Amino acid sequence: MTIAGRRALSLQWQMLAGFLIGLILGLIVHASAPEAAWVDQVTTYVTGPIGQLFLRLLFMLVIPLLVSALIVGIAEMGEMRTLRRVGIKTLLYTLLVSSIAVVISLAAVNILRPGDGVDPVQARAMLDDAGAGARAILARGGEAPHGMDALIAMVPDNIVKAMANNDILAVMVFALFFGIGLVLVRTEQSRLLLSAMEGLFEVTMRLMGLVIRLAPVAITCFMFNLAAQFGWELLERLSAYVGVVVLALLFQMVVVYSLLLAIFARRSPIAFFAGAQEAIVMAFATASSNATLPTAIRVAEEQLGLPRRIARFVLTIGATANQNGTAMFEGITVLFLAQFFGIELDLAQQLMVMLVCILGGVGTAGVPAGSLPVIALILGMVGVPPEGIALVLGVDRLLDMCRTTLNVTGDLVAAAVISAGEPAEAVSEPPSPPLPTK
Repeated sequence: MTIAGRRALSLQWQMLAGFLIGLILGLIVHASAPEAAWVDQVTTYVTGPIGQLFLRLLFMLVIPLLVSALIVGIAEMGEMRTLRRVGIKTLLYTLLVSSIAVVISLAAVNILRPGDGVDPVQARAMLDDAGAGARAILARGGEAPHGMDALIAMVPDNIVKAMANNDILAVMVFALFFGIGLVLVRTEQSRLLLSAMEGLFEVTMRLMGLVIRLAPVAITCFMFNLAAQFGWELLERLSAYVGVVVLALLFQMVVVYSLLLAIFARRSPIAFFAGAQEAIVMAFATASSNATLPTAIRVAEEQLGLPRRIARFVLTIGATANQNGTAMFEGITVLFLAQFFGIELDLAQQLMVMLVCILGGVGTAGVPAGSLPVIALILGMVGVPPEGIALVLGVDRLLDMCRTTLNVTGDLVAAAVISAGEPAEAVSEPPSPPLPTK
């Protein structure tokens, strides 16, 4: 394992430790001194400000990060074939399957409702304790447009104003169109502009990595506040949330991917998953699509017999754009936290969450807890306190392994489906098994 891999793993363990420390201390306080005055002093002047500082650092970086990531991701789709047949099919396939993934997630969390059961009085007290920042977010959520107005508002009339208001969906629509513009315009100046966006992405990613290093301390503070407020009920809600996430991911992988392989790729799902098992295991172990990419390309060419030009194009783009698992995780998390805090989202708001999750899958940072900024902004959009993300960070390592497995498997399925639609001469046959050797 590389030094970077060891550091990432170490950070994940630190986050888990912070989760457990904050949870245990909060439970002890909840059981022994729930009404003590010193508890309010600690949460108001120590743990609360630390958590707010962490969130503000994330919000400071998230707009330039998502804008640059989405622009670069879309622009790179056209570098090989200028968004010709394979590029357009890859983009359409990614959006379609990501939409299916998020619909499954929203259905699962609405039917099973893992966040229900919290005392509304306690939840409202939690919102009041969150401070002026949370109340401002709630106020913006109440003023957010609905119905047809929300659809029109997706296209910003002033991108600077949209950024200032943290209107993440409008910002993503702008970045999407800007990326398409870079694909259509091929001049020296446009290449310089793309290079500048890549530089912005790299710098912001680096800064985001530094901020994420503060996550263990912030998680400890968040979990102390939550556990001191909700007690043992918190554990019950959290186990239900993990179960719903894993169930939705399994349904997408076993049912949806199998149907795509059988209907569109004309492949046996059992044989496909058997051939892809090396990449699947690597994805689960590393929890990184980028780290699994070399293995996935080799498996696609040698074990699955996919044409090299299509496999490399689809898998390279898919490592950042075809994030089914990430989109599902984000959708379930937002609705779970909305249920937890007793905030009901109507169909229009849930549709908005779905659209942001699909686009967020393209722009999600490849750093530990990379979904955190997207989730935090979506929470603010729908009126849920961003502090609630502390509930999911402690179990994020396990869920990250699961959703990365789905992401990598989805990339291989996409390569198989798109290969099947290409001319016959472009599709290579699976290699013959090697002769046994002593």
